[in-house]
Amino acid sequence: MKTILVPVDFSAATPRVCAVGCALAKQIHARLVLLHVVLPPFVAMNDYYAFDTGMMAEGMAAAEQEAARQLSALARRCEKRQITVRTVQRTETSVSAILAQAAASKPAYIVMGSHGHGSLFELIIGSTTSGVLRKAPCPVVVVPIARH
Repeated sequence: MKTILVPVDFSAATPRVCAVGCALAKQIHARLVLLHVVLPPFVAMNDYYAFDTGMMAEGMAAAEQEAARQLSALARRCEKRQITVRTVQRTETSVSAILAQAAASKPAYIVMGSHGHGSLFELIIGSTTSGVLRKAPCPVVVVPIARH
């Protein structure tokens, strides 16, 4: 059976990205792999600030638990449309996590959103979509975010 990888970030774009992923899955008789990446915490240390590793671990556990809850809810919505769904959660940087999952699941397509922050944002911060487009092992369907 074919697979479609759908990375989601739980932003306002997520419902639209999932809808496109579900529609494509229906058309090509594929299953979905819904992927969410929990970013590892950024740690800055100096003489005035130190972190408590226990608090950091609790925060990561809470973030992972909430992500799992939201992934399950998305999966149920897709399953109501008679689509087979598997959820995956990874903790690492977004681009590497998406590409690693693509290597593991060998999707026919990757369906993901583009927030369209602008060239300055992408220059400074980078774009997950651009990073995936450059190295994806399969076609990438980019879902533009609706502007109001």
